[in-house]
Amino acid sequence: MAQTGPNEQLDDPAALGRALRVRRRELKLTQIELAELAGVSVRFLSDLERGKASVHLGMVMAVARTLGLRLVAVIPGADR
Repeated sequence: MAQTGPNEQLDDPAALGRALRVRRRELKLTQIELAELAGVSVRFLSDLERGKASVHLGMVMAVARTLGLRLVAVIPGADR
């Protein structure tokens, strides 16, 4: 399994899941604790960390915010 670093490109659900799991473990949170803090179910969080592709973006953002992470969207032409 590849390591997830701060500059890893999160271009697939598995990479996003790895990044969130790494951060959760850095913060010494269990899935149960993080799910409660983020307002999502443990099942959702487990699916997210395993890279299951069919997840609700709003819930992904809630988990990321709870972990102190930002998800950056790339919008064509936004840098002009």
